[in-house]
Amino acid sequence: MKTLLNISVAALILAGGAYLYAGDDNEEHEHHSTVVTKPMTKQDKTTMALYQKECGACHIAYQPEFLPKRSWDKTMNTLESHFGTNASLDPADHKTIQTYLATHASRNDRMTGMGGEIALRISETPNFKREHREVPQKMVIQADVKSFANCAACHTKAASGSYREREIRIPNYGSWE
Repeated sequence: MKTLLNISVAALILAGGAYLYAGDDNEEHEHHSTVVTKPMTKQDKTTMALYQKECGACHIAYQPEFLPKRSWDKTMNTLESHFGTNASLDPADHKTIQTYLATHASRNDRMTGMGGEIALRISETPNFKREHREVPQKMVIQADVKSFANCAACHTKAASGSYREREIRIPNYGSWE
């Protein structure tokens, strides 16, 4: 399972630029990758591998576009108490990952938490809340999902950057449609 998760995480990160919470208000809320992929440099590959290794060891290495720079900065500057865990990094790795996240962070002002505070969780952002408002808590807290942090549990094509409603399969419940 961990190998499959790591492969999915790598594909998700490499997909980059997911159009997950851009605020498109179309009727079906179809979110998908809209970025033209350019070849990655050797440094890009090294940085992505480091990000996946360090952050993906405990949870999905979320696409940087999911939060704005100030959220990533706050997250990276509080790693000694990262959601109840000491996730401190070697100073060089810390700098590399923080630069990567800042460079690829969302430029969307609607990515902050309610009231303008700095959101540390993607699930705290207004657009995430809007997109998931109809999801009953019982579907989220079940053992096969556990929390909204486990995107790939329901978004079957998250690894390729697609979050279309027709691709959602909630474990033990089936299609979202």
